[in-house]
Amino acid sequence: MNLWKATGTIGGLTMVSRVLGFAREMIFARIMGAGMAADAFALAFLIPNLFRRLFGEGAFSQGFVPLFSQRMKDDNEEARRFAEEVLAVFLPVLMIITIIFMIAMPAFIGVIAAGWSDQPDKFGLAVLLTRITMPYLVFICLVSLFSGVLNSLSRFSAAAFAPSLLNIALIGALLLVPEGGARTAQAMAWGIVAGGVLQLALCWGSAHAAGVKLRLTRPRMTPGVRELVVLILPATLGGGIYYISQAFYAFFATSLPEGSLVYLGFADRLNQLPLAIIGSALGTAILPALSRAVISSDSGAAARVQSQAIELAMLLTLPAAVALAVTAGPIVSALFQGGKFTAEDASTTALVLSIIVAGLPAYVLIKVLAPGFYARKDMKTPIIIAAAMLVVGVGLNFVLIPVMGIAALAFTTALSAWLNALMLYVILARRGHFQIEGWLWSRIIRQILAAAAMAGALYLVREQLDGFFAGSTGRRLIGVAALVSVGGAVYFAVAWVIGAINREDILILLRKKKVDA
Repeated sequence: MNLWKATGTIGGLTMVSRVLGFAREMIFARIMGAGMAADAFALAFLIPNLFRRLFGEGAFSQGFVPLFSQRMKDDNEEARRFAEEVLAVFLPVLMIITIIFMIAMPAFIGVIAAGWSDQPDKFGLAVLLTRITMPYLVFICLVSLFSGVLNSLSRFSAAAFAPSLLNIALIGALLLVPEGGARTAQAMAWGIVAGGVLQLALCWGSAHAAGVKLRLTRPRMTPGVRELVVLILPATLGGGIYYISQAFYAFFATSLPEGSLVYLGFADRLNQLPLAIIGSALGTAILPALSRAVISSDSGAAARVQSQAIELAMLLTLPAAVALAVTAGPIVSALFQGGKFTAEDASTTALVLSIIVAGLPAYVLIKVLAPGFYARKDMKTPIIIAAAMLVVGVGLNFVLIPVMGIAALAFTTALSAWLNALMLYVILARRGHFQIEGWLWSRIIRQILAAAAMAGALYLVREQLDGFFAGSTGRRLIGVAALVSVGGAVYFAVAWVIGAINREDILILLRKKKVDA
């Protein structure tokens, strides 16, 4: 597998989704602002997404891909039967979970959003919207199954593009019901369900076209399903730890002033852009390669894959983190300020963003290091680490929120990510599975120097463009485009000169592009 090509495919299509996501958020900010309905919708969107990460993108996909890949290596038909057996058990479980939570939603929201208990209108709207969005869990978790099949076949395009369909559905809902308030929030909730249906149709059709035609069969606990359950159950519990941490995140946010969930959501959207394009793309791309190397007992190949992934991850993530921290104010103002989203709303969002991006390189490192455990069918170690980080993060929030307010949530999130990444690396190194070699340390240090040079350039240019950032949305966007252009040019020029980038890889890539053209 060509890691650059696979990462480029996944990252490029993920970029399409993220651009559409920004378009959605820009429209949302201007129509909905940061008021009661916007906060309620933010919670209604958060909850099914947490379940998606718990049951779909987390333990399930990380456990399913190695098992499916192993069967594909031996017998394609056996792999198809295994996927059918998993689907037969997976679907009814998801449906039961969804129904239970829809029935118990008032009690559930009462725990998660305890801070809204004295606001009956807001509380009631949050319950209604979350009941509408919960069926999204069924569709998006099935998308994870079909995405795992496609990724095992090194067919990354459909799964990477699928989230774009959700953003298209939500943009459509905003444009169809643009008055704002509860009615628009309900339209967006139904848009989430429609987006899940569209994503499932795309991934199911792509798997069918690839020759993997899955039928619905009677649920049975076959040996293959039992193997998967044994493998993913500890990791699902680990995902549960993540879910609990995010539940605390929502709990703390609902105790803060109105609009806090919206501010955190917008800041996280910007933070997630490089994380999704770089971290998720690399994590998705390297897991099949790591699994094959581990199955073949080729420890050298496994280490090379992770080293290359870390080199590429830091090359792209460090400048993203520094640039977002330095230019948080102008970027948030250009993207979100306007209509019902005020300058004060933008200022608070920028503060959160400038803090939370400090953990961005760590988030991506986790995406790169965790497959080193998953490929070896070790789901327990990341669980223990996640549990430790939960205790640290929640404890710090109880102490810091009364002092720092909303900034405490961003700070503890970034700190926990760095501790998580450090622990993953230390354990991999002690087990002899992976260790950062001298050449990679040297490359990372040079990347940090290049990012520092870029930060200095951005500070200077930002001062010269103050007039743009005080103007219209168009002028603010022009100013941000100038900052991005200058920052990117300075970083990659310095990186090239001081050897922070592998020149041979870039030259080979450029030569291939010329040949292809």
